[in-house]
Formats: sequence, structure tokens, C-alpha cells
Amino acid sequence: MTSFEIGLWSFPLLLALIFMRIPIGLAMLVCGLGGSWILFGNVSPVLAKLKNETYSTFSGYSLTIVPLFLLMGQFATLGGMSQALFKAANTWLGHRRGGVAMAAVGACAGFGAICGSSLATAATMSQVALPELRRYGYSGALATGTLAAGGTLGILIPPSVILVIYAILAEQNIAKLFVAAFVPGVLAALGYMIAISIYVRIWPKSAGMAERAPYRERWRALIDVWPVMVVFFSVVGGIYLGVFTPTEGAAVGAAGTGIIALINGGLTRQTFVQSIMATATATAMIFFIVLGAGFYNSFLAMAQVPQMMAGFVTEQGFNPWLVMTLILLLYLLFGCVMDSLSMILLTIPIFFPIVTALDFGLAPEEFAIWFGILVLIVVEVGLITPPVGMNLFVINQMDRQTPISATYRGVMPFIASDIIRVALLTLFPAISLFMVRWLY
Repeated sequence: MTSFEIGLWSFPLLLALIFMRIPIGLAMLVCGLGGSWILFGNVSPVLAKLKNETYSTFSGYSLTIVPLFLLMGQFATLGGMSQALFKAANTWLGHRRGGVAMAAVGACAGFGAICGSSLATAATMSQVALPELRRYGYSGALATGTLAAGGTLGILIPPSVILVIYAILAEQNIAKLFVAAFVPGVLAALGYMIAISIYVRIWPKSAGMAERAPYRERWRALIDVWPVMVVFFSVVGGIYLGVFTPTEGAAVGAAGTGIIALINGGLTRQTFVQSIMATATATAMIFFIVLGAGFYNSFLAMAQVPQMMAGFVTEQGFNPWLVMTLILLLYLLFGCVMDSLSMILLTIPIFFPIVTALDFGLAPEEFAIWFGILVLIVVEVGLITPPVGMNLFVINQMDRQTPISATYRGVMPFIASDIIRVALLTLFPAISLFMVRWLY
């Protein structure tokens, strides 16, 4: 059996381990070490690689941004920013048909701008918005579907942990990826609001309306979200303008949200320790997946799998757009059984060499940025795609009154909105790239 064949056989083995409920990081680590052992023929190089790969993976500066963004999300929750965002959005939109659900989407977009995690955004905003949606007579399907979809904005609107991981894997500029993600993120929020508007017109009994708030109350609620604006413009604006690096921006954001939480009374000694522990737990999970992916992808590289597949696709003369469509469809399928981080770490080292060998009429850096945004969006769709979308289960745990089947029905209009957006961004790369071209 050739090394390439060994590499190919590792895929069904990896999927079998995942279906056996073995943690994805451990599954990739086992496949990577086992495959390397078979290729090397003895265990000594594998043990040496275990030492060197672990050190080289975690001694780098780039991954330090991950725990800082996670800590920023923890402090933002303690600072009451999620409540302020929802209240502001609700005073402006709540009196419209479907307006409370639209307010939840708007609040998710705002919270995603200072959180960077989809699951954290979904869980946090559901605690704030779900009681209000119930209060105004929203059906369980629409309420849970809205919050599950709105949570995905946490990884799309910068800062985004998934974009950071993609930038590291594809060796791209994090700041430029953040810039490119901004417009698609806004389009996502608007698309979800349009989906809600259509939904409540087809099923008018699925939603009620809040009382119209006076303009004095609206402006007061809008002023109350100033901490969010300060943090967002300090972090993302500072990164865009080159005032500091993304890692420094994450540190500024974590410190800023921590100070705001302290001033608002949400940050005490107990909650500080809880935030540190939650951040450490999430970081350890992410880093272990990164480590497992590092070993597995290194094994695939030694087996020449990415190179051989890229060469095969190029030699066959396949239409580049057909290849891109198939890859995006694969991401949608993977999203049904895998979490977003695992998908990125597992597939980018394989798919990226394939697509970069094709001609899409873009400069290499622009193509890498555009491809990263497309991957991010289809990964985001995977988070809400039945039957195993992670956000669906997070929201279902928050609202046990609603059956998971109702949540599946409620999220379908948002998936349709996502598919339309993916098609637009695929056909018109300039939507993702015009801000990068303008600023850089």
C-alpha cells in the first residue's frame, strides 16, 4: 500500500472514531500518530515528532489571540452588554411585526462584535431574549430558530476565533480577514431580519408585537450601549487602522470589557475566577483540537495527500467553479456531523492547496481572503443545519418547552437566507473584497 493510499484510508477511520463519540481532537491525534508510525516504520520518529510538534504548535505568538477573545466574551456577558444591546434593538424594532425577533438578531450581531464565539453568543442572547419572545407570544419554533441563527453571527462579525484559526492555517493577514468579514456579517443580519419578516407574514400567529416605545426611551436605550461601541471601535477599529496587532487588540478588548464589567458590578472575585476557568476550559478544548489537527495534517502532508489531490484536480481540467461548488457542498454536509473549528482544522490543509491551484481571476491574497469568508459562512450554516447543528442543541437546552423538531422547522428560513447569501458572495467576490481593496 502506497503512502497516498494510507492517507486516504485514514479518512474513513477518522470519521468512524468521530461517530464512536471519541473527541475530535483525540481522534485526529490518534490517526496522525498512527499514520506517521506506519509511514516511518518505527516509533522513535513518532515520539520525537510528538515532542517537537507540541512545542512548535503552542510556542507561537499567533494563538494567544484565542483565549483573549474568549475572555472578552466572558467579561462582556458579566458587564450586562447583552441586555443593553437587546433592549436598544427592541425599543426600535419591537413594535413591528416580528420586531422582537429582529431585535434579537440585531443584538446577536452587536454581541458577536465583542464576543467572537457562536455558541457563546447563542447561549448568552437566549438568556436575555427568550423570555421576551415568549412574553410577546412568539412560537417556540420561531423563537428558537431565530436565536440559533442569530448566534452564528458570533463567528462571522469580527472579531472571530474561527477566522483567526483560518488565517493561521492559510498564512493570511488576520486584520484583512476581519475587514472582509464585516460586510458579509451585516448582510447576514439583514438577511435574517428579512427571513423573519417573511415568516411572520406567512404564519401571522407565530409572533406578537411589543408596544411602541417613545423616542425618548429609544434614544436613552441607544445611549446605554456606548460600552459596546467603545469596545468594538477600540478593538476592530484599532486593528483596521494599524494602531495595534490583532493580539494586542484582543488584549485591549479583554481589559476594556473587564473594566466595564467591574464598573457595572458584574465582575466580582467569584465571577472573575469563573470567567478565567471558563476561558481556560474553552481554550484547552480548542488547543487540543489544534494539536490533534496539527499531527493529522502533518501526516497527510507526508503521505502527499493534499499535493496529489491538487495535482489530480488540475490535471483533469475541472471547471474551477464546479470544484468550488462541490467543496462548499461538502462543508454543508460536514456541518451536520462536526463542529466548526474541527471542520476548519481538518479540511483547510486539504482543500486550500486544491483551490489555490485553480484560476478564479483573483490575486493569490485576494483569493485566500475570499475563500476564507466563503468557508466561514458555510461553516456558520453548518452550526444550524439539522440534525446535528451545534447551535440548535444549545438553544434547545435553554428552552426545553420547545421540541427539537420545532427548532428544526423554525431554522429553515434562516438556512434559506444563508444559501442565498453564499450564492451571492460566490458569484460576486467584490462584495467581500471591496473594503479590503479600499483600506489596503
